Amino acid sequence: MEFLIVAYDGKDAEALSRRLKAREKHLAYAKLMKEKGHLVEGGAILNADGQMIGSTLLVRFDSRQELDQWLSNDPYKLGNVWVDIQVSVIKLAPL
Repeated sequence: MEFLIVAYDGKDAEALSRRLKAREKHLAYAKLMKEKGHLVEGGAILNADGQMIGSTLLVRFDSRQELDQWLSNDPYKLGNVWVDIQVSVIKLAPL
């Protein structure tokens, strides 16, 4: 199954510092998931000033349960960076 994840960071004064603190571990985790074939693509959502305020990810898992397990171990989730996470089942076009 393919999923679109849109995850927004907190809006408090420490939100960006939490993101930057967890970023290296998050990227290493994402690289591992890419190597395992789960992460198709991902990147940061930017505000009008170019500041990172969230993330988008296209992922593949056999079930929503597997996706939720992966998501619960992401450093951005563990580090309270992502506070509003929306998950949609999608079907990517075979290009």
